[in-house]
Amino acid sequence: MKSKLLNGVNTYAPQSRDELIQYAFSNNSILVAVNAEKILHANELMKAIINRNIGYPDGIGAVWALQKKGFKKVQKIPGCELWLDIIEKYHSTKRFYFVGGTEEVITETIKRLKKRYPAIDIVNHRNGYLSSEEERRALISDIAQLQPDVVFVAMGSPKQELLMEEMQQAHKAVYQGLGGSFDVFTDTVKRAPEWWVRNNLEWSYRLVKQPSRITRQIHLVRFFLLLQLNRL
Repeated sequence: MKSKLLNGVNTYAPQSRDELIQYAFSNNSILVAVNAEKILHANELMKAIINRNIGYPDGIGAVWALQKKGFKKVQKIPGCELWLDIIEKYHSTKRFYFVGGTEEVITETIKRLKKRYPAIDIVNHRNGYLSSEEERRALISDIAQLQPDVVFVAMGSPKQELLMEEMQQAHKAVYQGLGGSFDVFTDTVKRAPEWWVRNNLEWSYRLVKQPSRITRQIHLVRFFLLLQLNRL
């Protein structure tokens, strides 16, 4: 699978979700979502994390940038859908570990997954609040002992990526950072309606619902300007 540097952020250009998933499992990869904001504002730490792992186009901005670089068939793959695609594909053959969210959210996530996929093998789960280095080491040790095939970590960047890299050193598996995906899955946070998602307007829906995001999303204007000027 080919990739391209976008403002110093190495971003892969999968032509389908299956291609990305197969590549991740072939290489025991850490999957990191890349969007316009990360391409434009990633600091050196975040760039290094993405470039060591598999940055995939989670947002339409990343897709447009890759298309501008010649990858005409690249597909947008939202991270909040990708983890469910992985479970759908492997729920009866792989072993899963879940980390993230509040205790209520992670408990509800596991409950819903077991109801949807009765055969799913969830080796363990815990909330995303590690209050000490001792808890962090205990979590990594648990993963090394239980040896899941897939680990999902929902904590936000770069916290989740740094933790996944530590986990990967202790146990090789497929890891994916999920941000707030457990909140979306349990309806704790509402995702944009299907029409907005289908038409690549999810960012504008969030702006309508949270006008305070304007100071954050105004930078997207600069992103698209740089994209048109071939400066990404």
